[in-house]
Amino acid sequence: MAERMAGHALVVGGGIAGLSAAWGLRRRGWQVTLFEQGALPNPRASSHDEHRITRHAYGRMTGYARLMPQAFAAWDRLWADLGETHYLATGATYVLRHDDGWHDATAQSLGELGIGFRDLPLDQLATRFPYLAPQGIQRLVETDGAGMLFPVRILTAMVAMLARRGVAMRAYSQVSEVDPEGGWLVADGKRYAGDAVVVAAGAWADRLVPGLKGVAVPSRQAVLYLAPPAELAEAWSRAPVLLDRSAEGGLYILPPRWGTRLKIGDHHFSRRGDADADRMATEQDLERLWPELKKTFRDADRYAVLEKKACYYTVTEDERFLLRPLGKAGWAVSACSGHGFKLGALIGDGVAATIAGERPHDALASWAAGDS
Repeated sequence: MAERMAGHALVVGGGIAGLSAAWGLRRRGWQVTLFEQGALPNPRASSHDEHRITRHAYGRMTGYARLMPQAFAAWDRLWADLGETHYLATGATYVLRHDDGWHDATAQSLGELGIGFRDLPLDQLATRFPYLAPQGIQRLVETDGAGMLFPVRILTAMVAMLARRGVAMRAYSQVSEVDPEGGWLVADGKRYAGDAVVVAAGAWADRLVPGLKGVAVPSRQAVLYLAPPAELAEAWSRAPVLLDRSAEGGLYILPPRWGTRLKIGDHHFSRRGDADADRMATEQDLERLWPELKKTFRDADRYAVLEKKACYYTVTEDERFLLRPLGKAGWAVSACSGHGFKLGALIGDGVAATIAGERPHDALASWAAGDS
């Protein structure tokens, strides 16, 4: 495909998807105007968090496993542009409390990718992981190629970098209408025209792109931030990323590293809620998390709760990352099921590459879903 002349792109959404699309477009010489309904970065955005997991191990979701080397490379390009790194390699330990085939599928994909993994002796549990409840653990699997990204730091650094590079920032701008055929939008009653429009509005995207309604469903998710008992603080300060897999779902656990708090959440999607609601988790939000916490942590009642928080993902039935062409000049980006942040830099740059004519339009959606 012949390369298009650089033009002017309008990007809706200042989370990781929108900022990454703006980054990719600006690197290719495009003018970019970015619209965000709140502050930049926005504390209500799905992307706004202390830390997030990134990894290569994906069980049967082999498409995402194949994307992860590209995702890590995209983050490296971003660190180079930022002049600073916001990734900590910790490795990941998977605590397997039942056999659902995850291990065999993961072993195959990690072997194909050349990522190291190994079983840990269960008799090391008390010394290496003194905070874990041992009941029901069948297997401990340690994997390389995993660690933590630090979203608030990343988003803040990206906003500052993009502003320096000439991206026009429109914080507190409410976009009410998007025309992907004509390449224009309306924000706060004013019409803005461009050559391309990218809608990356997270849990609000279906309000601007009716075709996403009922497909990428906003899902209210709860997380807890905890302070461990004093005698376990040192062990937690050295902990890897942990994913406890039980028959009921289990937990993902991010340790308190680089000045963050201990965070836990689960992988069950509520598929409910209004993205305009507040971000304080209710007891309804947390009803699954409490029993899982008590099964996973030794002496769970001794942990102090620091914050009960709710955030929003968009979720599809098959957990696919959605990229949809809209008319002649538009794209909708909908990060799905918690995969959004770890793949954000890669997907945003992929959208930019397509708009700039570097990759065919009809191949982008399947690539972003891990199908190619």
